[in-house]
Amino acid sequence: MTMKSTLNRRRFLKASAAGAGLLAAPSIISAQTTSSSGVINFVGWAGYPALTETVFPAFEKATGIKVNFKELPDQDTMFAEAKVALEAGGIDIIEPTIDRWGGWNSNGLLQPFDEAKLAMDNYLPGLADGSAGERSRADGKLFYVPSNWGTESLVVNEAEAKLSSPPSLGDLFNPANSAVLRPHSTLAAMGRWLDAQGKLPRPWMDGYTDMAAMVELWDIALAEATKLKGNVVQWWSGENEANAGFTANGATIGLCWDSTGFNLRNDGYKYVAPVEGAFAWHQGFVLMKNAANIEQAHEFVKYVSTAEGASGWASAFSSNPVGKGAAELMNPDVSTYYNGTFNDEALSKLWWWPDQSAEFIAKRTEYADKYKAS
Repeated sequence: MTMKSTLNRRRFLKASAAGAGLLAAPSIISAQTTSSSGVINFVGWAGYPALTETVFPAFEKATGIKVNFKELPDQDTMFAEAKVALEAGGIDIIEPTIDRWGGWNSNGLLQPFDEAKLAMDNYLPGLADGSAGERSRADGKLFYVPSNWGTESLVVNEAEAKLSSPPSLGDLFNPANSAVLRPHSTLAAMGRWLDAQGKLPRPWMDGYTDMAAMVELWDIALAEATKLKGNVVQWWSGENEANAGFTANGATIGLCWDSTGFNLRNDGYKYVAPVEGAFAWHQGFVLMKNAANIEQAHEFVKYVSTAEGASGWASAFSSNPVGKGAAELMNPDVSTYYNGTFNDEALSKLWWWPDQSAEFIAKRTEYADKYKAS
């Protein structure tokens, strides 16, 4: 990244973190589950080959610790895997998002990190401190440490997508567009689109803190999204499905992660921020309550906070790094890609996923299932 874009993003992170508060049985890794000087069992996101090709080898070279990696497509699958591992063992570290780890902790899956074994000063301002830092703790103890951050926005076929001026979340529901969508994100997009038009009885954000309001608002979003469902050509839950929606099933628009847009950037697709603001996510590491390789887990988390580790991790996800000095080591293609989508105005409109309780997630899943089945 250029120095200008790096400084702009740092200012943005510090400012936006102040508002971050807005911010079949699974199998278990078949690996060593007893303490070892050189092993960590990590469960993370599928569809990012650079992790195994470059990041894990670099970590092993730096520390001597080998990573046993199991990749899964989404957080619901990770959560199910973690619940089984609580009894069976086999997982040390998992990588959820900041809005979800609280539900994991309330289910007794996690233990806090030992901050003395980490390097908290490595992180860019606003990612592990401020409001984001407060969201990472329970009873004063640190349960969540950032790994990277990014967005979920419009991926569009530049030649064929029909877009509003300026582009809007409403374009996802235009029957002239073929769409690849993630159900729960799309219902939230519908809610935010209706909210921006003044068509909701109360603010969309009310549903994240009041379950009665959630039911009221999501009932409306579900009804409206169902009416306009005819343009969906594929649902996605992970990176590989999202890519296939465009490359195999001909979607002209999607609400997808930044990595999807990056992967398709040379094939006629563009990543676009809607006028309502892109969804923004904050991803990080949590430590399983029965983790066997405690020292190694802390070394792993600490490595990803270094300039080298953070740049490698963010490059693998085509996302933004969390460590100081990492931006200067990033692939220039990633810098160009982000700067082409997020100018200062687009950054100021980012909509950080709010905290979502286990009760909220369960109800949200019901709505997502009804939407898919409708």
